[in-house]
Amino acid sequence: MAGKIYVGVGGWTFEPWRGTFYPEDLTHKRELEYASRKLTSIEINGTYYSSFKPTSWAKWRSETPDGFVFALKASRFCTNRRVLAEAGESIQRYVGQGLVELGDRLGPINWQFMATKKFDAEDMEAFLKLLPSKAGKLPLRHALEVRHASFRDPRFYELARKYAVAIVYAQDADFPEIDEPTADFTYARLMGSVENLKAGYKPDELDRWAKRAKAWAKRGDVFLYFISGAKVRNPTAAQALIERL
Repeated sequence: MAGKIYVGVGGWTFEPWRGTFYPEDLTHKRELEYASRKLTSIEINGTYYSSFKPTSWAKWRSETPDGFVFALKASRFCTNRRVLAEAGESIQRYVGQGLVELGDRLGPINWQFMATKKFDAEDMEAFLKLLPSKAGKLPLRHALEVRHASFRDPRFYELARKYAVAIVYAQDADFPEIDEPTADFTYARLMGSVENLKAGYKPDELDRWAKRAKAWAKRGDVFLYFISGAKVRNPTAAQALIERL
């Protein structure tokens, strides 16, 4: 394999995980410390809704072990707009809030678009031109999570390749599943866990995801997250996949 495979969930604070993932007696302030030693990555969802001080980013880094990485959800103020070409100031504000404090824990940024956002080649290219290649001295990797069927367009794939950004593979019946090699890494979000299975997925389903992740790794690093679905099962699903890998 050419790349590393990172597997995790969205966030680390979810009350139903107490007793199903976290020990009952674990203090809340140690949840990230615990989760980062059971998983290899976490997608931070809170950064979609609000900004954080540099001290928060530094604290998250200090609580996680070497080799662990965070993926970041970009601010909704950057992507939830009619004209993407006007997002420059919001993008700079997001990148400059202190995420450089993550250092080597910094993984890709997921720029998620609303399900109503349709593909507009000119405006999308203008947006891609705004994405910075670095935050301070840290190189940035970008991924686009699109949720409208109009993005099933070769012109979109070519734009992503031109600017070396990944297209998020979203396993969800409501969103287009796009598996196109447009960057030197893969970003996948699996949203099909069910509550009546301890690991969220059947063993053969997890076997298939492990096989697919290994195939993706032949073209670079893989960042794979169990998101939504039966959220209470997602940490167990992630751990089961890590075991298979």
